[in-house]
Amino acid sequence: MKAAYLVGQNQIEVRDLTDPAVPDDGLVIKVEACGVCGGDVRRWKEGESQGARDVVLGHEVTGIVVAVGQDTVGYKPGDRLAIAPDIHCGACYFCKRGLYNLCDALKLIGISPEYPGGYAEKLVLTGQVLQHGIIHPIPESLSFTEAALSEPLSSVLATHEKVGTSIGDTVVIMGAGPMGCLLTRIAKVRGAKVIVSEPVENRRQMVQPFGSDILVDPFNQDLNEVVREATDGVGADIVICANPVAATQAQAVEIVRKAGQVVLFGGLSKSDPLTTVDANKIHYGEVQFVGSFSYHPTFHQLALQVLNQGWIPVEKVITHTFPLDDINQAFQVAARGEAIKAIIEP
Repeated sequence: MKAAYLVGQNQIEVRDLTDPAVPDDGLVIKVEACGVCGGDVRRWKEGESQGARDVVLGHEVTGIVVAVGQDTVGYKPGDRLAIAPDIHCGACYFCKRGLYNLCDALKLIGISPEYPGGYAEKLVLTGQVLQHGIIHPIPESLSFTEAALSEPLSSVLATHEKVGTSIGDTVVIMGAGPMGCLLTRIAKVRGAKVIVSEPVENRRQMVQPFGSDILVDPFNQDLNEVVREATDGVGADIVICANPVAATQAQAVEIVRKAGQVVLFGGLSKSDPLTTVDANKIHYGEVQFVGSFSYHPTFHQLALQVLNQGWIPVEKVITHTFPLDDINQAFQVAARGEAIKAIIEP
């Protein structure tokens, strides 16, 4: 089998390996599709992190079961599965309260070194993954490539549910990358008016089919003025920062209404994670700051249902597909912002 290893800055190496043995309590799947995530692109740009050499990235995985361990129940060869990265411990304070995404010992497929990811022809799912991970069957009418969108869509669904996006809301999405496009679409499905702020022209064009009502170029337009005009001077009900830019978090406080919600959806660089906001606007305006990271496993199952029902224009999200041997080209396209979503099809 082949697997793609991150070996340095902007460098992934495809290697030939021996096919993996199936664990007694686990599975081996043949990987059919694995999405290129913005987080993967950041790690590709940075290269190997300390203590994490030769990592196989990829955590938006779909595949078909090809081997089942002798002690494994509930799965059989031929099962079509979608796999998300989170593996919780099941024993900590947060797991006992169902907050699995906040697990103190959280591990992630394709991110934690001990759990290789989906940029490979085959992937082992251990008993720990089967017991404490996120795995759901793919509806028969959904392709493996389409189902690979279930992982990023899960966090989008969880975010809108957390803030209660509803009919009549005005939602501002800061950033029109892959997640911004999905956030826009689900906001529209839930009945909101959506303003998208994105400085890159081709990304503004990409997000249009997802239902944005107003597109703003923040470098050449006054976003605050646009939002105030669209809301009769009140401000946005919800502002979702869907990019890794601290300045947009400060700007979000300026455009949200009193008692509105600002969602920190896109994480900042770990080397520079601090931001500055007007604390008085938060205090006197009773603005709520909401962190949004990952999701409860039920949202992954819901994402597959949403995709199967055709609520997402999948053909507009998945703009590029690549074989495993061309994975560096896939990352280059994603890093240049030419793709909404690139998918590796091993």
